[in-house]
Parts: sequence; C-alpha cells; structure tokens
Amino acid sequence: MGSDHAVETALENRLMSNGIYVTDVSWPDGDEAPADGAAIDLEYETVAEAPVVTTDEVSAVVRMLLAVAEERGWTPGRLEVTSLSTDGELRGRWHVEDDWFAGLGVELSEVEFSQRVLETVNRPSEVE
Repeated sequence: MGSDHAVETALENRLMSNGIYVTDVSWPDGDEAPADGAAIDLEYETVAEAPVVTTDEVSAVVRMLLAVAEERGWTPGRLEVTSLSTDGELRGRWHVEDDWFAGLGVELSEVEFSQRVLETVNRPSEVE
C-alpha cells in the first residue's frame, strides 16, 4: 500500500473512536490512489443502537473524510456510503455529490452542505 492508501487507514483509525468500523473502502473509478475528484465507496459497521443511519454518524464520517482529504491536499469526489449493524444488517445508505464537496465553503455553507447530505439518507426499506 502506497502512502496515498493511508486514506483508508486514516479513516478506519479515526472513525473507530466514534463506534464506526470501516469494512470496505474502494475507488470505483479504478484509481489506485485518491486523486482530486476521485469517487469513493465506503462501507462501515456501527455499534449504534439505532436501526437506521443517524445524523451523528453521517457527520462523523464526513468530518473525518474532509480532515483526511485536507491533510493530503485533495478534494473527494462522489461518496457512496453503506451503513451496517455489527450483525451485518443494512441500516441505510447515503451519499455526497462531488460538486457539494467542491462547493463547500464557496457556494455552499456548512449548513446547506449538511442539509443536502442528510436528505440523501435512505432507510433499509427505501434501499432494497
């Protein structure tokens, strides 16, 4: 694993403190390392009691991804996320559009960005 693959490791390590355990990170565009605008597929398990995706977990994942991206000098592309319980049950899916990341702090305030992301959260019954 090259140094850029430390993105996966950094996300895993930082999200653990929030009870979020990364089970898979992939770059669907075929990139071996994240480049500006690279799409990301993320799957995680969480110890949360809630049977559905919570705003706290969405916030934690986005904050950590943005922190890792800033440290490495790149802007994430479209983020597709799957949330599972520790038993492997689907809790929901959500995403962030690449232009939302690019527009954050420019044409989108943090509140507008957060609202858009939270509107994408699907419960298990809406996913399958």
